[in-house]
Amino acid sequence: MTIEIKVPDLPESVADATIATWHKKPGDLVARDEVLVDIETDKVVLEVPAPEAGVLGDILQAEGATVLSRQLIATLKPAPVAGEETKEKPVDAVADDGAEALSPAVRRLVAEHAIDVTKLTGTGKGGRISKEDVEAFIKGGNKPAAAPVAAAPVAAVAPLVGRTEKRVPMTRLRKRIAERLLEAKNTTAMLTTFNEINMAPIMKLRKQYGEIFEKKHGIKLGFMSFYVKAVVESLKRYPEVNAALDGDDIVYHNYFDVSIAVSTPRGLVTPVLRDCDNMSLADIEKAIKDLAGKGRDGKLTVDELTGGNFTITNGGVFGSLMSTPIINPPQSAILGMHKIQDRPMAVDGKVEILPMMYLALSYDHRIVDGRESVGFLVSIKELLEDPTRLLLDV
Repeated sequence: MTIEIKVPDLPESVADATIATWHKKPGDLVARDEVLVDIETDKVVLEVPAPEAGVLGDILQAEGATVLSRQLIATLKPAPVAGEETKEKPVDAVADDGAEALSPAVRRLVAEHAIDVTKLTGTGKGGRISKEDVEAFIKGGNKPAAAPVAAAPVAAVAPLVGRTEKRVPMTRLRKRIAERLLEAKNTTAMLTTFNEINMAPIMKLRKQYGEIFEKKHGIKLGFMSFYVKAVVESLKRYPEVNAALDGDDIVYHNYFDVSIAVSTPRGLVTPVLRDCDNMSLADIEKAIKDLAGKGRDGKLTVDELTGGNFTITNGGVFGSLMSTPIINPPQSAILGMHKIQDRPMAVDGKVEILPMMYLALSYDHRIVDGRESVGFLVSIKELLEDPTRLLLDV
């Protein structure tokens, strides 16, 4: 009995997907629940496990192919019963198996000239036999085609020796990121405003209570939990920044789902922390660590990437001193945090060296006016420079 391997049910918002990586080849033994193939959508990478133990049969959709929900992509043959004698394949059967890797044109030439494919030398990608290999074999009086010899470099191109380039197709995720960034630039009246924060109070708090915090909660006390807390309190004071446009309507959200920008090998993703107003600092740190790990491993679900009313991106971890982040539609604003750097600052008429950080708020001017955007940034500045305000709600 042959088992069909199909594409999983895709989310409603995803029309199709791409075969990213086959982890097994035809004829490989696979265990139950072992991952056979990764399928990439616009948002997440789906892993397709083997429903039963067996031997992978035909792969019907190669890497890079576009597939639809529930489409047949491979077959799986049941594993041989223990103790069953293995019979050698007849020579004809072996020849047939080798022919499966040949293109139709190559198979036709091989059949017409009764050529033994085992005598052919493949010069194509991955050592595959091409039509040119067969024709060269025929012209050479049934002698294997010699491997192509690189021509001697011409003096005119001598300066180009050692210069190479690599062409790699964009992943679906990267294409989607590009589309959304262009959409944000072309469909929003985006403007960025800046401010700066003295991070000494937060750093002092982390130094004083960091070890106790980690012992009690099992997680380090980072900066992001303070950023999220300050953002939530500021969103409560400036609901326009937590709103979104829907046609001619402005939708004001009475909940606080904050997207956190995470850099992954496949591209930038923005998993969502839901109901942040009900989370403690420890809850936020744990949730961010979990989402960041899933993002790097490609394990994020569609639900974890869907929604979000406001985005925080921290380019400071990569050394960015200042930037103008791009809005994540349909949200109305995004906050960029940057590198904490010691700078000379004037304090009460004296120069002091303080750990300063620039803030950047990019916002959609169709919803948010200058008063709200500047007030929002000032609110975050006040809350982070005096963390006691977060406790007293002042």
